Amino acid sequence: MFDVVVIGSGPAGYVAAIRASQLGFKTLCIEESVDDNGKTNLGGTCLNVGCIPSKALLDSSHRYYEANKNLSDHGIQIDKLKLDLDLMMSRKDEIVSQLTGGISGLFKANKVESITGRGKVISKNVVEITKPDSSTENIDAKNIIIATGSRPIEINAAPFSKNIVDSTGALSFKKVPKKLGVVGAGIIGLELGSVWSRLGSNVTVLEALEDFLPMADPDISKDSLKEFKKQGLDIQLGSMVTSTKDIKNSVKLLYSKENNEIEMEFDKLIVAVGRSPNSDDILNNDLGVSIKNGLIEVDEYCQTSVSNIWAVGDVVRGPMLAHKGSQEGIMVAERIAEKHAEINYDLVPSVIYTHPEIAWVGKNENELKESGIKYNVGKFPFTANGRALAVSESIGFVKLLSDKKTDAILGVHVFGPAAADIVQQALISMEFGASAEDISLTMFSHPTVSEALHEAALASNNQAIHIGNKK
Repeated sequence: MFDVVVIGSGPAGYVAAIRASQLGFKTLCIEESVDDNGKTNLGGTCLNVGCIPSKALLDSSHRYYEANKNLSDHGIQIDKLKLDLDLMMSRKDEIVSQLTGGISGLFKANKVESITGRGKVISKNVVEITKPDSSTENIDAKNIIIATGSRPIEINAAPFSKNIVDSTGALSFKKVPKKLGVVGAGIIGLELGSVWSRLGSNVTVLEALEDFLPMADPDISKDSLKEFKKQGLDIQLGSMVTSTKDIKNSVKLLYSKENNEIEMEFDKLIVAVGRSPNSDDILNNDLGVSIKNGLIEVDEYCQTSVSNIWAVGDVVRGPMLAHKGSQEGIMVAERIAEKHAEINYDLVPSVIYTHPEIAWVGKNENELKESGIKYNVGKFPFTANGRALAVSESIGFVKLLSDKKTDAILGVHVFGPAAADIVQQALISMEFGASAEDISLTMFSHPTVSEALHEAALASNNQAIHIGNKK
């Protein structure tokens, strides 16, 4: 009998397992995925084929792009620049191996047991494990945490094939495609499109929606769209893919835009239209746990209608983000231990790791207008920030929204250098109920790009030092 059985070893599952064991519970973590050698792939999508490998390629491709396009501005001349894609991919794979191996070490250090197989909750206190050899084993559990993550969505108009790939396939191209199509201009599509564009692909991004990044602040959406187009991404909004044909070495694609049908041909096509929760056949129907649109229904503490069964991460409501899942895993372990733990779902940060970065937390202008909240706006451009100019990273801005009456910070939105880190600074302040004035009265190191947050806070109350204020 285990005190806690966790199904899934992604950022939500492995963190939940480690914290549960730290709290004194006998803990087992079940993982279905294995590599080509039969070794268990701990870490889920994020570590193996998502967050980590994509960020490795984003960094490598940015360095190549800088060497190819921008280092001459710094007086650095590089003759006969050459791309070694195989070595770039090897570096990415080594990072993944190091981190997944690290989880195995963490399990050992924290006395978490693990087993390879597919877990299914067959009764309130029993998990059935189907192992790689098709044998089964039943495990008794006092508490069960489902953390089975998500998978890329496949669309009827572009089924996955040799040259039509999901985000996983897009991380392992053997050569740089001359012409690359990307279906979806969301976070994944923009990041992967950026990687291959920097390495030399002619990239076209097809987005069905008329609006670009509708979940972001409108100023972020407008300025980032201009910048990505300037970088060479051909972003076609209001473009619905209607059919594809995978031929020998390319993909023929039809899409409709403004009542016109347009044909294009690509060497490779990446479908990045979102992800679907892995909830199929994970729970016996007679348990009474509700699943709607693939999402396991839980309360604000990630508890299902069966008190000892919990679900966290991509398989429950909310944004499919690794950090959100990890925090939920910790919260559930703490609550099983009858400790006080909760998550402020109003302050879940979002990041797009393009260059420049995009990040935000809290409410954006559209949301505040819709809710009728009166607010102040403080905005500061990186063109007026000394550190940003010194390192040739002056594109973008910091935007701070504060309550007109109380001055409480309602949202912070950044497009530019170190956007994720600046937003994290703001998030910590917001978690403690800070006002724009609190940020204004805080000393920031000089020169840093973080000073742009300081100036945005000042600007929200017409006190900016390094730009003009509203009359």
